[in-house]
Amino acid sequence: MQLWLRHLNELETSVCRAWSRPGQHQWIQRPFAIVSRLGDGIFWYSLMATLPLLYGLQGLQASFHMLATGGVALALYKSLKGFTRRERPCSYASDIIAQVPPLDRYSFPSGHTLHAVSFSTVAIYYFPELAWLLIPFTALVAGSRVILGLHYPSDVLVATLIGLALGYTSISLAA
Repeated sequence: MQLWLRHLNELETSVCRAWSRPGQHQWIQRPFAIVSRLGDGIFWYSLMATLPLLYGLQGLQASFHMLATGGVALALYKSLKGFTRRERPCSYASDIIAQVPPLDRYSFPSGHTLHAVSFSTVAIYYFPELAWLLIPFTALVAGSRVILGLHYPSDVLVATLIGLALGYTSISLAA
């Protein structure tokens, strides 16, 4: 593991312990596991399928825009994970337990968060009235990744910044 990642892991492991400990209680873990599962894609693909039904051609345009942004996000996050190879908190510290199975081995950046932020940014650009739903859902997805023991806070923070950059860049290119 790269030295700078080892130092970052040491700095953040105590935060991960504190945040994931409440996640070990079923009444907290279950709702965050559901949110995380919805953030796997179910929520976003359902939204993309629903937008054309609700908004016609503008909804179809927004859905295609979200899909294109999501494709770039997927390629970027997979390459970053392969490059950094940062172990998940649940792999790094034996007392941090993954409350749901991880989708892949590495943690940096959080793909759930990156996609949630980029999808929300694009969708809210087209339909600002959806912000009341998308912003809290995105925040819950991001928080769930740390609470479930799968990500460090910096994984989520950097994914948020990348997601915003991708969303706004795609909007500026489409305008």
